[in-house]
Amino acid sequence: MGNYKGRLIIGVVIALLAVVSYFMKGDENPVTGEKQRVSLTVDEEIRLGIQSAPEMIREFGGEYRDSKQQAYVDRVGNKLVQSTEAGSSPYKFEFHLLADANTVNAFALPGGQIFITYALLSRLKNEDQLAGVLGHEIGHVINRHSAEHIAKQELTQGLIQATDIASGDPGMLSRFIGNMVNMKYGREDELESDDYGVKYMVEAGYDPEAMIDVMRILKEASGGGNQPEFISTHPSPDNRIEKLKEVIAKHRSKKQ
Repeated sequence: MGNYKGRLIIGVVIALLAVVSYFMKGDENPVTGEKQRVSLTVDEEIRLGIQSAPEMIREFGGEYRDSKQQAYVDRVGNKLVQSTEAGSSPYKFEFHLLADANTVNAFALPGGQIFITYALLSRLKNEDQLAGVLGHEIGHVINRHSAEHIAKQELTQGLIQATDIASGDPGMLSRFIGNMVNMKYGREDELESDDYGVKYMVEAGYDPEAMIDVMRILKEASGGGNQPEFISTHPSPDNRIEKLKEVIAKHRSKKQ
């Protein structure tokens, strides 16, 4: 009994430290003005993204060896940046076309390193669709989603450690709970980045309806099978399409 109480006290202390540390983190987003709980400064985000980029490039088979295709991605990405608030942000945007012809994916590292695989690019039918993909990833950077996620992971790991110590049985339950917490935030981040992607498309003169086509392409690439949204880090394509219709109407009305 005494051993259990000792473990419980230690676990509670670790949990409290993790929670206090998380809620003491705070920084104002230099673009949106939002107060966010993040573990990194803007400069640290930029350095982390630049340092991590070579490893991500290697993981996806290197950069695609076609200068015209890379120039195409650069042109669209830079047009989005220069036409929007992203251009006056402190972030240093670079766009990378990856050689992987099998993995349909696009993602962003902290600080402005943005990637799209050839497998996804080859499925896109026009420049507007590419702008939708890249605008979405720029949205992740501007909203500092990676920095927020790192802070949440630190909180989650502290709570997992506390649970394991208190129970005396390190296992899957605490990890499952922790993963579900972070998955919820992941879905919210995706919807926020969809919103920003549409906003940037409209401001850069692209057709935002192309984002809906991108969702259909992603659904087709998945074989038509949808994971239950509750256990996925991304909302289902059908759910995102409905949300996109709302944000397209919102940003078009602002443009008029």
